[in-house]
Amino acid sequence: MLHLKHLSKEFAGKPLFTDLNWHLKKGERVGLVGENGAGKSTLMRIIAGNVEPSSGELQFAKGATVGYLPQDGIVTRGRTLFAEAMSALEELQGIERELHNLTFRLESLPHDNPAHDDLLARFGHLQEEFRLKGGYSMEAEVGNVLAGLGFFPSDWERECGEFSGGWQMRIALARLLLKKPNVLLLDEPTNHLDIEARNWLEEYLKRYPFSVMLVSHDRFFLDQVCHRIVEVWNHTLTDYHTTYSEYLVRREERVAALQESKRRQDEEIRRMEEFISRFRYKADKASLVQSRIKQLERIERIALPPQRKRIRFRFPTPPKSGRVVMELHELTRAYDSRKVLDAIDLVIEQGERISLVGHNGAGKSTLMRVLAGGEFQGGERRIGHNVILDYFAQDQAEEMDPEHTVYEELMAGAPFAMVPQLRDILGAFLFSGDDIDKKVAILSGGEKNRLALAMMLLKPANLLLMDEPTNHLDLFSKDVLLDALRAFPGTLVFVSHDRHFIDGLATRIIEVADGKLSSYYGDYEYYQEKKWAALGGENSPGSPVPSPQPPAFSHRSPVPASKEDRLRQREGEKQRQREEKQRGKRLADLEKEIEDMEKRLGELEARMANPDFFADHESARQGSEEHAYLSARITGLYGEWEKLH
Repeated sequence: MLHLKHLSKEFAGKPLFTDLNWHLKKGERVGLVGENGAGKSTLMRIIAGNVEPSSGELQFAKGATVGYLPQDGIVTRGRTLFAEAMSALEELQGIERELHNLTFRLESLPHDNPAHDDLLARFGHLQEEFRLKGGYSMEAEVGNVLAGLGFFPSDWERECGEFSGGWQMRIALARLLLKKPNVLLLDEPTNHLDIEARNWLEEYLKRYPFSVMLVSHDRFFLDQVCHRIVEVWNHTLTDYHTTYSEYLVRREERVAALQESKRRQDEEIRRMEEFISRFRYKADKASLVQSRIKQLERIERIALPPQRKRIRFRFPTPPKSGRVVMELHELTRAYDSRKVLDAIDLVIEQGERISLVGHNGAGKSTLMRVLAGGEFQGGERRIGHNVILDYFAQDQAEEMDPEHTVYEELMAGAPFAMVPQLRDILGAFLFSGDDIDKKVAILSGGEKNRLALAMMLLKPANLLLMDEPTNHLDLFSKDVLLDALRAFPGTLVFVSHDRHFIDGLATRIIEVADGKLSSYYGDYEYYQEKKWAALGGENSPGSPVPSPQPPAFSHRSPVPASKEDRLRQREGEKQRQREEKQRGKRLADLEKEIEDMEKRLGELEARMANPDFFADHESARQGSEEHAYLSARITGLYGEWEKLH
C-alpha cells in the first residue's frame, strides 16, 4: 500500500530521518510511538503530502488515496452537520445522480431504440457499483458515524460553524472516516473524544478495511486498535509486530540486549585503543597498529535509545478521614432552566476510587465543582469528619499566573515549611536547571499539567478530586501518575477519558446522565457489561444510551465481605447467569432475523435484476428505498451480533 524508499528529512541542517526504508501493507493498523520531538507528526505529514522530504521517495499502490487528521486546527463552516458529512461521499452521490438521470431517460426511451440497450447496460453496471460501495445505505452510514462520535440527531441540521473546537475536530474525523481513504493517518484522534466516542472509534478502526497509521497517548486505544508498533528514534524506524503493551516488554528486552552488546563493543574498542597507544611508535608493530586502526574505523558503533525521563513522586501521606467522606442529598445544580444535576443523592466512603463517566456535557465537571465546594441551588452537601480535599480542575492550568516562573508559581502556594523541598518536587516533575525559571505562559500543555500536579504535593489531602488529570500527559507520565494514585491511601474521585487509566484505578463507576447518577460497584468493564445487559445487548460501547437504574452490589464490591455482602454477591451471580441466558436468546433471535432479512434482500435483488423492474418509476423508487433499509438493517444486526460474541 505504501513504501518509503531511502527517505530522509532535515530541519536546519539537522537530520530528523535518515535513509528510511519501510513498508505499510494493506489492512495493517500501525501505532507510531516515540519521544516528543522524535518526528512522529512530521512523518505523517510527509506521507500526507503536506511536507516535502529532503530526499528519497514515497511509493503508493495504484489508485491509493491518503487521508490525514492533524491534532487540531480544522474549522468547518457553511453547511449543516449532516450535509458536511454527506459531502465526504461525493463519488456515491455522483453515481446516485447518474442513476436518477438514467432512470428518467429509460422511462422515456422506447425499448426498440438503438440506444436503449447501452443505457440499460450502463444502468446495471452503475447500480451494481452503487450497491457494492454501500450507496443504498449511505445515509445510514453517515448517521452511524455521527452518532458514534457523539453527535445527536438534533445536531444534524445545525450549521457547522456553531460547533466549538473539539467538536470541529469530530466533524473532520467523521468526514475522513466516511471517505475511507486507503491510507488513514490519525494524529491524536482521541484528544477531543469522550470515552463513549473512543470506544466506538476503537471498534470502527478494528473493522476498517484499509491501512491505518496513528499517534495516540491512550494506551488502551493503542492496544485495542494496533497490532504493529513502530518506534521513531535515532532518525530511523524500529518495527515491533505486536500490541503496545507487548511492545513495552520487547523494547526493554531489546534495550537490555543492546546495552550488553554495547558493553562488549566498548570493551573491545578500549582494548584496540590501548594496543594502538602502546605500540604506535614501535616499528616492528607498525603493521599490527595499522590493522587495529582500520578495524576501529570499520566498527559500526552501537547507539542506545535515550533513557526516558520519568516523573517520580508519591502523594504525601494524609491524616485519616471518617468513614463517610462526603454526602450529597437531594442536590440540584441548574444553569438557567436546565437542570444538570436534578435532586441527586451520593455517598462517598473512605478509600473509594470513583470514576465519573458520561458523554460530554452530561455534568461530570459540574458535579466535580459541587464536590469541591462550588455553588448549587437546592439540597445539601455534607463533608465528613477530618476531610481535607484538594481539587484538580479541568482548566487548572488557566488558574496559574502566566507571569510567574515555574518556581514562583509553586512557591506561591507552598506552606513555609515546604519551601526547602520545592526544587526537589520540581525535579521529580522534570523541571530542573533553567526549566524552573521558565515563565508559565510559555509552558506546553503537558508541562502546565505537570506543574499543576506538583502543586498537589504541597499539602497532604485525604480527598483528591481530579478532573482530567491526564490531559496533555504522554504515555509514560500517565503511567507514573497511575502508580502514584494507586498508592494513595485516601479517597479519590476523578474524571478521565483514558480507559487504561480508569481500569487501573476505579473501584466504582458513577454514570452522570440526564441529571441523575447511577452507581456500578466494579471497574469500567463491569459497568459496560451491566449497561449492555440492561439494554438487551442492543447498543455498542460508543452508542448514546439511556441510563439504567443503579444495580445491586456486584461480586467486585470493594467493601469487606460480610454475611449481608455475601448474600448480595450470590444474588449478583444469579443475575449474571440470567443475563447470560438472555444474551444467548438474543443471539438466536439475531441469527434468525439476519437470515430472514438476507432472504428478503436476495429476493428483492433478483427482482431488481429484471430490466422491466425499472419500467415503473414509482415501483423502482420503492424498491431502492427497501433495498437501502434492508442493507442498513442487516449491517446493524451483524454489528450487534459481533458485539454479543
